[in-house]
Amino acid sequence: MRRRPPRKAASDLRRTSVALTLSELARLVDGDIVRGELSHVIEGIAALDEATSADVSFLGNEKYRAQYLATRAGAVIVPRGVEEGPEGVALVAVENPSFAFGRAVKHFTEALARRFEPGVHERAVVDPAAVLDPARVRVDAGAVVMAGASVGDGSEIGPNAVVGEGVRIGRDCRIHANVSIRERCEIGDRVILQPGAVIGSDGFGYETVKGRHEKIDQIGIVVLEDDVEIGANTTVDRARFGRTVISEGTKVDNLVQIGHNVRIGKHNFLVSQSGVAGSSRTGDYVVLAAQAGVAGHITVGDRAVFAGRAGATSDLPGGQTYGGYPAQPHMEEQRQKAALRRLPELLKRVKRLEGGDGRAR
Repeated sequence: MRRRPPRKAASDLRRTSVALTLSELARLVDGDIVRGELSHVIEGIAALDEATSADVSFLGNEKYRAQYLATRAGAVIVPRGVEEGPEGVALVAVENPSFAFGRAVKHFTEALARRFEPGVHERAVVDPAAVLDPARVRVDAGAVVMAGASVGDGSEIGPNAVVGEGVRIGRDCRIHANVSIRERCEIGDRVILQPGAVIGSDGFGYETVKGRHEKIDQIGIVVLEDDVEIGANTTVDRARFGRTVISEGTKVDNLVQIGHNVRIGKHNFLVSQSGVAGSSRTGDYVVLAAQAGVAGHITVGDRAVFAGRAGATSDLPGGQTYGGYPAQPHMEEQRQKAALRRLPELLKRVKRLEGGDGRAR
């Protein structure tokens, strides 16, 4: 029988220990207890194949059902509708097991998380003309904050990061080690830049004149709106003029290239090694899977999804899944692939009909 624990105020969830009873876990993840003792204690998190009776794990993909059936976890967060599981393992049903497990992870790692401690390290270099409050921001060893830059309260500049002249960084941002933000770029609130990200490098602009490649000045900026995250070693080019914009809530993975004057819509996902060439536009909630690409001067509509290695070479409407190169609707691309797989057998049949010597009979 499903049991839903009574709701409590958020303050009631605070404990001197990070351990949770099953009842508290269900309340934390907004789930229903399918089976298990309410008082069973969970002390940590682990993968299905590594969990012990003191751990919670989750089933978020049917590919892992075999591991689920063999797990020794104390509790597993499962999708609603799952009633059966390994003997002795408690089950907590939720709408989205991966998201719910993320809540559990946050709970158990919060005690180990690094605490924000404001101050400017003695080996940091902060220009006197920079605008920041040392009592409200953190600047780590080796970091450089140049003249005219401003850093909002609650933000941290990691080791060896460089904040260029006139850069504006909002509140509660996390600029990790070795990040470079070049001159005049604008960073919103709660932005995360993972190690090695480069914001505002020159756009790739050249004209070939009399056999030589002449560099075109790139005088624009990059704007990262609120709640954007940029992955490690990802590069976002400054505009030739005007702005390269990554809109609110977009998440960009590691090793992604975004060209000059690009405008990325709200809440996009750009996965590792994908790229968007200069002056292209994506709508809201667009997904580029790994190694997908958008050529220059192209517009992609809202909620378009690109499968891995798909390549857009012309404007594409939203609300569809695309695959292949050039990118086309997924089902059409799959039919073409199926036809190509049949091609060798069709060629054999043609040769047989021609008598094997290429001449029709």
